[in-house]
Amino acid sequence: MTDNRPAEDVDVTKEWRATHGQKSAATRLRIFAAISWLFAIGIEVTGIVLLRQHKFDQGNLALLIGLLVGIAIFAIAGSLMWKAANKHDPASKAEPARFFFQNQLGAIITVIAFLPLIVLIFLDKDMDPKNKKIAGGIGVVLAVGAALIGIDFSPPSVEQYTEDMNTCAAQIKANQPTTACSPEVAEQAKDIARDSNTVAEATKSEANPNGLDVVYWIAPEGGAKRSATPHVFHICQGVSPLRGKTVNKGSVTEAYAENATRITKQIPMEQRQCGFARPTPDKAAAPAAG
Repeated sequence: MTDNRPAEDVDVTKEWRATHGQKSAATRLRIFAAISWLFAIGIEVTGIVLLRQHKFDQGNLALLIGLLVGIAIFAIAGSLMWKAANKHDPASKAEPARFFFQNQLGAIITVIAFLPLIVLIFLDKDMDPKNKKIAGGIGVVLAVGAALIGIDFSPPSVEQYTEDMNTCAAQIKANQPTTACSPEVAEQAKDIARDSNTVAEATKSEANPNGLDVVYWIAPEGGAKRSATPHVFHICQGVSPLRGKTVNKGSVTEAYAENATRITKQIPMEQRQCGFARPTPDKAAAPAAG
């Protein structure tokens, strides 16, 4: 990677990554989804225990239907929260097994929460046949409905977000309508586009009138691919905060990918240190006056 790369020739974004805020939101939603699914399975276990105790042999149909409805409510709630979490922090298609299970977990859990109880209802020889048909039929309908809601027919992916983000960032740079800027990608695309423009402005010179898309940041600790905490990126390697450090170099996008997401606040000082500072009009005119 050379330092003479004009900013206008470089894509603003290359690979989408969930921000710390998006990961935190996804984690919260997944915890709530897991709790909801545990309630659904807990209700199922309760129904199985009562069924084994012959509580539904000659009555209590309303209670059994209520249990089935309760399972459906908590299963659906969990699935909706899990889907919302996946929008914040999707899986990659490069990992097919994880991609499938992460996106279809709602449907899988729903089947687990319904199937054993429904099977036992239909196999129960002591239950009133009419009640068995009613409860079993309602259970099947609720299970199918909840499972369909749990299926993600158009799951998000890192690859899709990357494509959307590239389009979004290009639209931002071209001042076009941001039709590709979904909430999940817009924030990062705008941040990267803004910082890329700032770096390009700060690094303009006679050799590179459009500026550069090259920044420098402290490398992730221990050879990791991404720093645990956000780092600052700078416009050249010779600035004081980077002295004596292991430094990585790349585009603003690549800096963001390693969690170097904070642009330096000392642009004028770094321009002087890096040789990007332009002479003032008075200084430029001084030689001519002599």
